[in-house]
Amino acid sequence: MQALMMHQQLMISDLIEHAAQNHSNQEIFSRETDGSDHRYTWGDCAKRVRKLANALLKAGVKPGDRVATIAWNNYRHIEIYYAVSGIGAIVHTINPRLDPKQIAWMVGHAEDSWLFFDTSFAPIIEGISQFCPSIKGWVAMCDSAHVPEGQTDVKCYEGLIADEPDEITWPRFDENDACTLCYTSGTTGDPKGVLYSHRSTILHAWASCAKDVIGISAVDTVLAVVPMFHISAWGLVYSAAMMGSKMVMPGPALDGKSLTDMIRQEDVTYMAGVPTIWMGILNHLREVGGTLPSVKGALVGGSALPETLLRAYEEELGIPMQQGWGMTETSPLGVTNAPLPGHDKLTRDELVAIKLLAGRSIFGIEMRIVDDEDKLLPRDGEATGHLHVRGPWVASGYYKREDTGDFTDDGWFRTGDVAALHPSGHLEITDRSKDVIKSGGEWISSIEVENAAMNHPEVAMAACIGVHHEKWQERPLLIVQSVPGTTPDKDEIKEAIADKVAKWWVPDDIIYTDALPIGATGKVLKRKLKEEYKNFSLTP
Repeated sequence: MQALMMHQQLMISDLIEHAAQNHSNQEIFSRETDGSDHRYTWGDCAKRVRKLANALLKAGVKPGDRVATIAWNNYRHIEIYYAVSGIGAIVHTINPRLDPKQIAWMVGHAEDSWLFFDTSFAPIIEGISQFCPSIKGWVAMCDSAHVPEGQTDVKCYEGLIADEPDEITWPRFDENDACTLCYTSGTTGDPKGVLYSHRSTILHAWASCAKDVIGISAVDTVLAVVPMFHISAWGLVYSAAMMGSKMVMPGPALDGKSLTDMIRQEDVTYMAGVPTIWMGILNHLREVGGTLPSVKGALVGGSALPETLLRAYEEELGIPMQQGWGMTETSPLGVTNAPLPGHDKLTRDELVAIKLLAGRSIFGIEMRIVDDEDKLLPRDGEATGHLHVRGPWVASGYYKREDTGDFTDDGWFRTGDVAALHPSGHLEITDRSKDVIKSGGEWISSIEVENAAMNHPEVAMAACIGVHHEKWQERPLLIVQSVPGTTPDKDEIKEAIADKVAKWWVPDDIIYTDALPIGATGKVLKRKLKEEYKNFSLTP
């Protein structure tokens, strides 16, 4: 017997209309490319979304067409998200910090028909436009006075939408149709395209609004530092519209001072980003003094949360930090770390140890760990294996690619992470499969070594990689970026590591660097370090 319930397709366009009808006066604040501030409401946004949608339809954009963006977090980028998806086309977000050749490859692989870009990325457009024959129109996200000059025929965003009506009848279609295309970082070959659906995106946004996940509400002001060109800013653009939260979009102003000023100016209550961003804010506050009294919490993802950063925010600034884990293929939220009954009775050190775990799975996400032969391993907190996940917002394949080996025959996604699952439901990421160091047939977790090293007060950042060893095949090498003005003693760093991990995990050598290579999403680019030190050899 079938239920007697309405069958309503889940549409991205419904989110922006919901925000316009129910949260019309709630603000969206943007720091623009030129350093100016822009402020309007969800109601204003919805009107401009409709105008852009009408402009795209007039330009011939059809359902299923890919429309690319190379842009910062700002109000026009939000409008593109909703307008493109709303008419059944697909937003293809591109990371501007990739090599231009790789960007051109992505545009060609996706067969993008239009490309919208912030003016600061005009040099990229000049460099790739002749190699992107699929593009019918290049649109600068600015007014007519700021359209960049060059060889590429560029249209003006404001001119494109100026004469269009601010009303539209949104089309209805299958909720499983694609709405967004995001490529992985391509660390092990060509990037892989992950194609999200209207259904998966809205289910992900709903899940993120749960109290134990992100839990934002209409009384929150959300600072979205995680970029919109990286996994849809962790879905915050959608969950904020759903709940009616105020959004603070920092644009290119991602330094510690600029973010601190924005947080104070806009009374931010919740913020989301990667550890390097929070380290920049912390260093600025330590330099000038003061706190961030409006902030109730911070979500940390993208890479492992260092213990020193967690303790600094919670003990110096009084800001609770919540770690999360996910990937491009998981939309990205998969697990988050929220308190359980009895956690309030733990000692500080016991609680910190739990908060440094990735977290527990969100409803809808299933996890398992397996050995090298794909045999199921126990969830005892001791066994470590390859992490597999599945769920309604997890990719089932890659765009225009087959037989990548990333998906199992029984419907799981191979994440590439090495992990343990605890009886409490907590996920502990011990390494990436490609970064784990195999020494004498045993695994060494590069992540645990790095986190232990960063307990030393003079270590700002650290990266651990495996290098050749004549006896053990591989041994850990630690590359350290020191706190400015210091040169930490190698033996002291090794002692700090030995206090946290097995002694045979302690790196054989430590090398200092002025700056570790950081990618666009705030992660250390270990592939560059491995290439740099590929001929480095440790002797017994």
